[in-house]
Amino acid sequence: MPHVLYVRFHPAPGEDVYQGLLTLLGELTPVVEALPPDAAFADVRGALRYFGRDAAGLAEIVRVRALARYGVDCTVGVAANPLLARMAAQEAQEAQGSGAPVSRGGRSGGRSGQAAGSVRTVPGDPDAVAAFLARKPPIALPGVGPATARTLSAYGLDSAARIAAAPLSTLQRILGAATARRVHAWACGIDPAPVTPNAPARAMGAEHRFRHDELDPVRRRRALLTLADGLGVRLRTSGQVAAAISLTVRYADRSTTTRSRTLTEPTAHTPALTAAAYALHDALGLQRARVRSVALRFEGLMDAELASHQLTFDPADEKSRRLEAAADRARARFGISAVRPAGFLDVA
Repeated sequence: MPHVLYVRFHPAPGEDVYQGLLTLLGELTPVVEALPPDAAFADVRGALRYFGRDAAGLAEIVRVRALARYGVDCTVGVAANPLLARMAAQEAQEAQGSGAPVSRGGRSGGRSGQAAGSVRTVPGDPDAVAAFLARKPPIALPGVGPATARTLSAYGLDSAARIAAAPLSTLQRILGAATARRVHAWACGIDPAPVTPNAPARAMGAEHRFRHDELDPVRRRRALLTLADGLGVRLRTSGQVAAAISLTVRYADRSTTTRSRTLTEPTAHTPALTAAAYALHDALGLQRARVRSVALRFEGLMDAELASHQLTFDPADEKSRRLEAAADRARARFGISAVRPAGFLDVA
């Protein structure tokens, strides 16, 4: 049964949006393998019964949510393993580029000639897999490069069907034992590699480049607020906290200054992160420096559940954290730009 999604986002999202899209996939399944900068695998086998949909139905949910939250469309290949899912997505993209209708595995075809995303499903039965692969050239098999494809074609093995029908011993004489076994398995639609969830990042960062060399410290602080707010949202969405922060300032002459500090306690609370960024900036004493860009980087990331928070009797702190949680819920429902700090610096 098809249960692997290969999701290709377009246009290619920025780093912040890409992380948000990975989180979106994580709402359906914890088995998500990031393929930066614009793709990911997701194994939805455990989510089919929960959502009461097949894998293609979950792929449609991904498309709708990505468009609604981030304005990013996607092409999704659905199959029984990562190899076939990737090839299905590639076929859908090629069909869109040529203007041909896109088959959706039981769903109506996409609009002809449109660059919009689509869902392409390869059924799980062997006959359907063989029919899907039959006329694919060797270069269409992920993992087969141009040199290997030329070698195979020189021996008349110019399609996946012919490679699959060839004796393994023949392929071994042409390609060598290890490569021949892999290519033969791929031509038969076999891919034993699982979808492997990526390890959480140990650091994350973002940069703001000013349109002109910036002399105004107020605008630099607004840029830091914007960066800290965006990174704070990413931390909380991924269930992580940061133990340290670093600030890099790039000047008009292309020189840079970097300063770091360890936070009092690991946190993803935006006011605490912003205060630390402000302190690093103020300590530089830039005065009339011509600043080209500022960048924040949060390091020492760890699971939020493993971090401790010093309780306080300050009602303002408790209120701030409740407001932040409410803002995060609004962002999750209406999009990342639904709630912004008052001093947000528009990047446009």
